[in-house]
Amino acid sequence: MKTERAPLTFKRDISPKDWYDWRWQYKNRIYTPGQLAALIRRPHHLTARYGSLLRSYPFCVTPYYLSLINQDDENDPVGRQCLPDLKEINFSLGGLKDPLEEEINMPVSGLMHRYPDRCLIMVTNACFTNCRHCNRKRRWDERAHVASKEELQAMIGYVSQSRGIREVIVSGGDPLTLNERLLDWFLGAMRSLPHVEVIRIGSRVPVVMPMRITKRLCNMLRKHRPVWLNTQFNHASEITEDSARACGMLLEAGIPLSNQSVLLKGINDTFESMRSLLYGLQRIGVRPYYLFNCDHVAGTDHFRVDIGKGMEMMETLRRNISGLCLPRYVLDTPGEQGKITLAPVYLQTSEGMNF
Repeated sequence: MKTERAPLTFKRDISPKDWYDWRWQYKNRIYTPGQLAALIRRPHHLTARYGSLLRSYPFCVTPYYLSLINQDDENDPVGRQCLPDLKEINFSLGGLKDPLEEEINMPVSGLMHRYPDRCLIMVTNACFTNCRHCNRKRRWDERAHVASKEELQAMIGYVSQSRGIREVIVSGGDPLTLNERLLDWFLGAMRSLPHVEVIRIGSRVPVVMPMRITKRLCNMLRKHRPVWLNTQFNHASEITEDSARACGMLLEAGIPLSNQSVLLKGINDTFESMRSLLYGLQRIGVRPYYLFNCDHVAGTDHFRVDIGKGMEMMETLRRNISGLCLPRYVLDTPGEQGKITLAPVYLQTSEGMNF
């Protein structure tokens, strides 16, 4: 496990009490090129051009996540995920704003019902950190919005009338940015529906701001079990003592953890980098669940890895690491087809073979 390091000088001036207070982390997020330039070394000719970039794709990062960057490495995997990159606006492979057609699969505002037995609810468009590879970058140009109680009630009403839904996925943005009382009420309302058997929460909090995982939050989530939490570690450098502690607290509260990585060019697209990530996840009790091929989203094309290369990497992993460490490599597609598993076809016919 990588010990959390702080190459950024600003941490030296912050008390441990403040640093480990998630409210301090939230209040002191970095939003502007000026703030960034004061904290991290970046060529001036790049930061001077960030204005047009940030008008399309705003920037936001927690001090904790920023502290994981190795400033001596221009291609640091954490920096690549959270720092603005001019390629977001000057490099394109034809990416679309909404390639999964999420907006047309909403019978109720904020609720997507693509699969018969489950639905996804976007309770907010706010995150603690704006990941540059986000598949919902289209929502960044909207003002930060948390679903009102009335909007959430409309979603609850839809699920209550849709008896085929057994699993509700709470997403965003990041649901753990919500006021705890509002989230507690919403989870309780979903849990009261007899046909809803499982609640799943999608959050990157254990990665970008692990101090948000508190005993109080864990006790609240425990009340609504079975609750699963899917997070997104993309590189072994994100597995720190702090993130491991946050995951451990959730596990002790009876919240199973799964990981949904995104295959990202220059970050985790080699056998060695992915193996380190998967081994690290296993060590901290987080199950590798999905490895997504990066969605064809506008502003993220520079992260896209050729599917053939991804399959070759997965085949090498399959031969060399435990099956318990292996995620499913998938391509998400619009409509009912959904997630397609990307894997070599080993058996094209069973003729002449004994099983």
